[in-house]
Amino acid sequence: GVRMPAAKSPEFRRRAVELARLGEKPISQIAKDLGIAESGLRRWMKQADIDEGKKDGLTSDERAELVRLRREKRVLEMEVEILKRASAYFARENVLPK
Repeated sequence: GVRMPAAKSPEFRRRAVELARLGEKPISQIAKDLGIAESGLRRWMKQADIDEGKKDGLTSDERAELVRLRREKRVLEMEVEILKRASAYFARENVLPK
C-alpha cells in the first residue's frame, strides 16, 4: 500500500494542516484518518498559524532561539558566580596581582 511519511516529518505536518484547513472533514476525522491525535493536529494548526504570522505568538524559529538564549544565560550566570567566588577568594588570600 501507500507508505505514509514518518509521523513527525515537516512535510506530513504541513499536509495534515492543509487538509484540516480545507474544512471538508471534521478535524477529529482527519486526525483519525492520519492516525494522529486530534489534540496534536490542532496544535500543529495553531503553530502553523503562528509561523505564518496569522496569530500572535512565537514562531518555531523564535521558540528555538528562546531556548538557546535561556541556556546561554544560565551558563553566563554560572560563570559570573564562579568569577565572583574566585575574586572573593583571591581578595581574602591577598594574592591579587598588583
